[in-house]
Amino acid sequence: MQYILKEFGNPQEKLKIIHVAGTNGKGSICEMLSNILVNTEYKVGKFISPHLIKFNDGIYINNKQISDEEVKQILIPLSKIIEKYNKTHTIPVKWFEVITSLVLIFFAKNNCDLVILETGLGGTTDCTNVVNSMVSIIANIGLDHIDILGDTIESIATHKAGIIKENSETVFVEQIDSVNAIIQKKCKEKHTKLHLIKKDSIKNYNIEEELQTFDYKNYKNIQINLKGKVQTSNAAEVLECIDILKSKGFVIPDEAIYKGLKTVVHRARFEIINKNPLIIFDGAHNEAAINNLKENIQTYYSKIKKVYVVSLLKTKDYKKIVQKLSEDKEGVFYFTSGNDKNRYVSKEDLYMEASKYLNHSIYKEDLKKTIEIVTKDYKDRVIFIVGSFYVYKTVVKTIR
Repeated sequence: MQYILKEFGNPQEKLKIIHVAGTNGKGSICEMLSNILVNTEYKVGKFISPHLIKFNDGIYINNKQISDEEVKQILIPLSKIIEKYNKTHTIPVKWFEVITSLVLIFFAKNNCDLVILETGLGGTTDCTNVVNSMVSIIANIGLDHIDILGDTIESIATHKAGIIKENSETVFVEQIDSVNAIIQKKCKEKHTKLHLIKKDSIKNYNIEEELQTFDYKNYKNIQINLKGKVQTSNAAEVLECIDILKSKGFVIPDEAIYKGLKTVVHRARFEIINKNPLIIFDGAHNEAAINNLKENIQTYYSKIKKVYVVSLLKTKDYKKIVQKLSEDKEGVFYFTSGNDKNRYVSKEDLYMEASKYLNHSIYKEDLKKTIEIVTKDYKDRVIFIVGSFYVYKTVVKTIR
């Protein structure tokens, strides 16, 4: 990353960056922050991953997606630098490094006032960590990518804490003591001010129709459009970040804050992608995310019977996820091999795992065929497509 970016005049050094890491919730935090800041006078870059439909759809300035022509203008010279690098180095440049380089060049080229940058995986060795961020936000930490980040929550927390930079500011919601201690220690080492959010500082929680409401510090009756009580913690981190930006001279009116949180949309996260039949897509792919999904189902759809279409990457703890989902004894389950048999757990393995807990209403089928079946045969149920963001494009194309 340093080699590539140096060739482009180190664009990352020209940007004021809010860097967001975490196991679950970092994408929601990025969307909430962006949706607030686009209602201000500033030019705001946003990079989130993975892309869902096409390469461009994780890269935005003021909610306007990067165009194919803008990608081309950067990618052609970038490709030449990458080719040069690959000839002289043993390990070639990875695809996510290409995207991240392009993103930083694009935001600097367009003179963004602020950039919201989501990590890809972990923190310490993530390629986005080439930046010197002004604010670091660390979302909820849980067990995921254990083959790379380690098999304990403390090991994973250490990786996430790697985004904390010298003399900056860090936002974090308290978790278990051992995780809190890791974040606190890193902030002390880096002479960084820690804004540790206590969960009991989120007050007067309520659900009003489709919106969740709560108070945080001086912000009263905040309304958020995203589903799940965990989003109140994510929103509190966003509000804390907004206060940090205000302290640094950024002008962010309350109107922008309230409007941004009330109208935010996060695709593929408990997203209604079809209304008749009702189909909800949720990319939940680890235990914490599945628990959040189940809580949302209980909150919003407890009285309706469900269908689950499940696809899981081989890198995920599929046994734990299948066990958790199988707790719905009235559910109908379709297990698929996703849209890439090399990357996904086979539908046969998922089916066999589910048969340990369920003795009826479980099926194994091709993904596209499954979508056709459930949309035709289960109009009286709510259909949840879960387990992976990477099937989103296939699912949406098949439905529409």
